Parts: sequence; structure tokens; C-alpha cells
Amino acid sequence: MFSDERFSGLTKRDIRQDLVAGVTVGIVAMPLGMAFAIASGVKPEYGLYTTVIAGILVAIFGGSKYQIAGPTGAFIPILLAIVLEHGYENLLIAGFLAGIMLVLMGIFKLGGLIKYIPRSVTIGFTSGIAVIIFSGQIGDFLGIEGLEKKQYFHENMIQLAQNITSINMFSVLTAIVGLLMIIFIPRFFPRVPVLLIALVVPTVIAVLFYPGKVATIGTVFGGIPQTLPTFSFPKITLEKIMLLWQSAFVIAMLGGIESLLSAVVSDGMTGTRHRSNRELVGQGIANIVTPLFGGIPATGAIARTATNIKAGGVSPLSGIFQGVFVLITLLLFAPYASNIPLAAMAPILMVVAYNMSEIKSFSHILKLKTADSLVLATTFLLTVFVNLTTAVQFGLLLAAISFIKRMSEVLEVEKVHPYWAKDDYNSNGTKQARYGTRCPRISFFTVAGPLFFGAADKFESILTQSINKRPNVIILKMKYVSFLDATGAENLRSLVNDFKNNIGGTILLSEVNKDVLEFMKVSGLYHEIGAENFFSESKYAVDYGLQLIEREKCLKCSRTNSKSCAVFTHSSEMDEQQIS
Repeated sequence: MFSDERFSGLTKRDIRQDLVAGVTVGIVAMPLGMAFAIASGVKPEYGLYTTVIAGILVAIFGGSKYQIAGPTGAFIPILLAIVLEHGYENLLIAGFLAGIMLVLMGIFKLGGLIKYIPRSVTIGFTSGIAVIIFSGQIGDFLGIEGLEKKQYFHENMIQLAQNITSINMFSVLTAIVGLLMIIFIPRFFPRVPVLLIALVVPTVIAVLFYPGKVATIGTVFGGIPQTLPTFSFPKITLEKIMLLWQSAFVIAMLGGIESLLSAVVSDGMTGTRHRSNRELVGQGIANIVTPLFGGIPATGAIARTATNIKAGGVSPLSGIFQGVFVLITLLLFAPYASNIPLAAMAPILMVVAYNMSEIKSFSHILKLKTADSLVLATTFLLTVFVNLTTAVQFGLLLAAISFIKRMSEVLEVEKVHPYWAKDDYNSNGTKQARYGTRCPRISFFTVAGPLFFGAADKFESILTQSINKRPNVIILKMKYVSFLDATGAENLRSLVNDFKNNIGGTILLSEVNKDVLEFMKVSGLYHEIGAENFFSESKYAVDYGLQLIEREKCLKCSRTNSKSCAVFTHSSEMDEQQIS
């Protein structure tokens, strides 16, 4: 472990700083771990087990020096949906599968691909998650007991409205005290562990002044066991894999996105650089091991990672110390956690939801009234009213369609009138003016943009119109074609063959860039068109095209004897070396 460069060069002072940072983060992580577990529909101790195991494993195997891993708010909707639909045991299997997917993503170096997920999609589902978390705490905030967690947002809201008369004012008072402390303590005492204080003070008030009047961890979950988590391998079958793989994939994607985003934030705060693929492997290992001890899926936590850095953490040891501190606290003080009111945990999660909602970014993208706005709104609404899995799938699909549409509009096929290429001089030695060749027997197009499956139809449609006018030669200047895919190549192949077989014409290509030309050679298109029909400069293609014109048709042309036709007297003298 200590051969890792992230641990190299540590001094005793660094280790002391890591110890202080680890304890500081542990104090923050404990209430969050319990709160996220409860919101996900599982017992609070499972959140603590995740904080311990994932925190230590990511610190050891991850790719960032400062990353703090554990349960996060982003997972709440998908984990709750799995628990409600398939049960806690299957949640462990989904987390285990997600861990394997993350390891594979790291091994195959897919860490860089996650950054290509559109911001409209990530903001959409993040804001949707925030709404679900916030609304899910209203019942505990108001002290309404007997509410069953439902899979769909509207079902929970209807149930809440039906029981709104059952408000417990003691719970409301407890929640308000906690909320005020979360808001005001950081302003006056920024170094105080506000989340821990926001749990302890309302708990003490409830125990001293109105004992037994509010729902607590003990009354709802039976308390937190004062023992180490036990090892148990989940019963994985092919049937369960087929049932849970989509949910596992969403967990892996969310875990990958949030952990790498957290690593990027830590890089910005410290001036370091993380290793994205190694980070995915570390997250994967943590999510493979954590379910074996009853823990829920984990990822890098931005707020806790930032706290680690601000507290003076200098190496992954701080993440290890954080896990050890939480474990020791669990073993020593677990019985006292039974007295924590659920109403005291509600404002913590509400504030977490508000902080992750990205209201400003959401409003900004929505006001743009573009395709991004549609993607954002669709992802957000599906996250809230259906589920996160569906939201991510449809969001990415809409974003892909929008991207393809925009890229197809980038392609331009413009008909131009090229100039005669060969320099000539008058008898007095001055250069003769070049003529614009407007010969109806030649069509010259400049093609610009990516020629791919989304733009191939537009390309084919424009050139087909020109072919219908039955020219002898079509010249395509492809200097600005940045990309060619199989569909674009097939459409070009079809045009070349149709033009040759049905009309007897020839298509010439000029100034094809290196990558596109290489693809044409690999696909066989280069040889079908013919090496003799490729030109390094457009002027050579024009000169060669003029040679291919059926001269006898010129006598019947309405443009006979125009300046363009004067080119023929020169093109017959063209040096063969001009053809590349």
C-alpha cells in the first residue's frame, strides 16, 4: 500500500494532519451516513458500515489523494426504488454488480468518457434527485407517523396530503431547531462540526423536555447494533442479474460521475491531478466489498472531500482515519444513537437536497429554450415522476438525437463556379484573367462538415438534384470534411456508381483530408472511385474534368462561345503532371 506514490514522502506532521482531517470528516460523515441510509429505505447502521468500508477501500485503491467516499444523496432515489420493488437483499446484489461494472470501466480506461455526458442531463437528474430527497423528508419534519414509502413521487405526495392533519408539533419544533443551527452556526462558528451539533442539540432537547413524544431511530429501527458488520455473500443468480443489471448500471454511472467530479473539485482546490481510471477501479472495489458486509452503494462525496482538504488532509491516510474513527464511534456510542429523532435528521437531508439542486444552473438552461432545455426538462420530470433509470436513458437518448441533428445541420454542400486552373499569358507577357467555368456539363461542390449517418441523407439529396441535370462531371472539394463514417461512405459509393452506370458520368474528389482519405482506403471506397479521380488541388480536378466533357454536345449548348468555353483551347494542352 505505502509503495503508492500517493503515500510517498509523508512526515509525522503530515500523518498528524491526516489524523485531524480524518476525525473532522468522520464527525461530518456519521450523521450523513445514517440519514442517507434511512432515506434509501434501509437501516441507519448500513450507512455507517458503508462509510467505514468504502471510505477505507477508496482511500487505499482510488486515484485521488483526497477523495472521501461513502453513501451520497445522489443514490437515494435509485436505492429506494430497488428496496421497494426488489427488497434489501437485491439492493446488495445491484451494488455488487455496479462495483464490477466500475472496475471494468476503469480497466478499459473509460474514465475520460464520463465527461461527455451532457450537462443538461446531469443537471436534470441531479435536480430531480434533490426534489425527491427534499419531499421525502417532509413527513419526518412534520412528525407524521405511519407513512409508507412509495415508489412514485405522486403517490408519496398524495399520502402526505391525506395525513397532513396528523402533524406532531414536537417534531416540528425539533426539526426547526436543527434547521436553524445548520443555517446559522456556520456563519458565526465556521469550524464547529455543524451537522453533528444539529443532531446532538435537538436530541438532547427532545430527551429532556418531551421524551417519547417524537419518533426516533430506536422506536422506528430498533436502534443501532454495537457490533462489527458481519460478512455474508449474496445469492447471485442469472435471473437476478437480468433483473437488476439496468439498476446496477445506473448506480455505476452515477458513482462514476460523482466520484470523478469530486476528484476534479479536489484537484482544483489543491492543484493536483487525479487518475480517473484508477479512481473508477477503487470505487468499484469498494462497491464490490461493501455489500458483503451489508453496506449500500458508495461514491466520492464532494462535500466531505472538500471538508477533508480544508481540515488539512494531505494524503489518503485521512480517508483511512475517517473510516477507523467512524468504526470506533459506532462500537462505543451506538446505543446513544437510538435517541436521535427522525425530525432532527430531516433538515440535514433537506439542506443537502437544496445544495445539490443547482437551481441557478437549472433556471439558466431552462431559459435558453433550446434542445438542451428540452433534455433538461425531460430528464428532470422523468427522475421525479418515473425513476432515475428511465430518466438517464431518455435523457441521454434525447441528448444524442439533439447532437446528431445539430451535427447534420453543420454539413454544408455548396455549389460553386470554379476558375480555370492553368495560368496563361498574353503576348505582352502579362497574366491572362482566369475564367469562371459555368459549363453545364460540370458541377462543382464544396463539402464542409462531418459526413456521417446523420448528415448522409442531406448530402445525397443535394447531389442527386445535380445528377438529375445530367452533367458529365461532378467535382467534390472535400478539404473541409472533418469526418466520414460507414453510412456517409456508403452514400458516396452509391452516388458514384449510380452516376457512372446510369449517366456515364464521373465523380472527381479533390483536397480530401488525410483521415478521411485513410478511411476511404480502408473501406475500399478509394479503389472503387479510382485513384486517378483523386486530386491534391481543385484546379487539377477542374482541368481534368474539362477533358472528360463530351465536346460534341457543346455545339448544342446555349452557352457556346461564352468565356467559359475558351478554357477548352487550353485544357487540351494541359500537362499530365498536373494530375495527382
